[in-house]
Amino acid sequence: MAITLATVADRVGGTLVGNAAGISISDARTLETAGPADLTLVDHADKLHLLARSGAAAAIVPLGSGPLDRPTIEVADVHAAFADLITILRPARPRIRLGVSPQAAVDSTARIGADVDIHPFASVGPEVEIGPGATIHSGARILAGCRIGAGSEVFPNAVLYENTRIGDRCIIHANAVLGAYGFGYKVAAGRYLLSAQLGNVEIGDDVEIGAGTTIDRGTYGPTAIGDGTKLDNLVMIAHNCRLGRHNMICSQVGVAGSTTTGDWVVMAGQVGVRDHVHIGDRAVLGARSGVSNDVEAGKTVLGEPAIDLRDRKLQLATISKLPEMRKEIKQIVARIETLERQSDGPAAEAA
Repeated sequence: MAITLATVADRVGGTLVGNAAGISISDARTLETAGPADLTLVDHADKLHLLARSGAAAAIVPLGSGPLDRPTIEVADVHAAFADLITILRPARPRIRLGVSPQAAVDSTARIGADVDIHPFASVGPEVEIGPGATIHSGARILAGCRIGAGSEVFPNAVLYENTRIGDRCIIHANAVLGAYGFGYKVAAGRYLLSAQLGNVEIGDDVEIGAGTTIDRGTYGPTAIGDGTKLDNLVMIAHNCRLGRHNMICSQVGVAGSTTTGDWVVMAGQVGVRDHVHIGDRAVLGARSGVSNDVEAGKTVLGEPAIDLRDRKLQLATISKLPEMRKEIKQIVARIETLERQSDGPAAEAA
């Protein structure tokens, strides 16, 4: 599919700048991968110089960028315009509602809402409840007593252990595991005994669980994830944790048991949080932070152990100056030794 730049500008509500006569584009790609039939994007004015190295025919750029070395379309929101263009050039594959596949294993006691899709080779256990408009993809395993809310989607090979509760409009990506046993043991008679696994997992509305993410069931009650919270791929949430609403948890974060968070908390990549701590509302944990104590609401911390961001920056600035400080200290020591030798000389001669 090829469309003219004028058509693109009209579609995204942008202003066409430069000579676009006879130029059509057939795809939209990033600066590094775009070719002579592609449109690309530059999302910040300070990156406009990078366009010179791109093979793209034209670019979507911020308002006020002015004439460049090729035609551009100036818009207020570059990413929104570019995404809109991609939906034209690469429309999503239509999803055909197929209902409950005869190749799916659905227990006779399961309660299936209206307009639910259950794909071939999915497994739905006893007394499962699936709300209207939900989709269960091939290979997903929904064990006994689970409840999945309206409009939620469970992607291939995700596993929901017994009695897991999923709210409305949730997304559970491939290979996520919700409700596995918590990692809790006691020593008895010379061996480890698994602690009670009598709780479950409860997920609020509008939650997204990334691919390969695991959320362990509670010991006696639920491990809970609040409404609107987003978990990236490969996140680990241990037993008895309770995350608040609208948290943003990035990839490879590990949260130990019985930790709680407030609302709008952000954990950057590879953060580790010890057990039984509380992270306050709108706190931010910087990448690779090791959090061993409670974090106050609104505070940003960084480092191992995690401390206030300003203090951490001072530490890093000081560390970067250590080679220079070491050199200066050696010079000072040398000067002191020289002065001591000079002061000792006359005294030795007088003696």
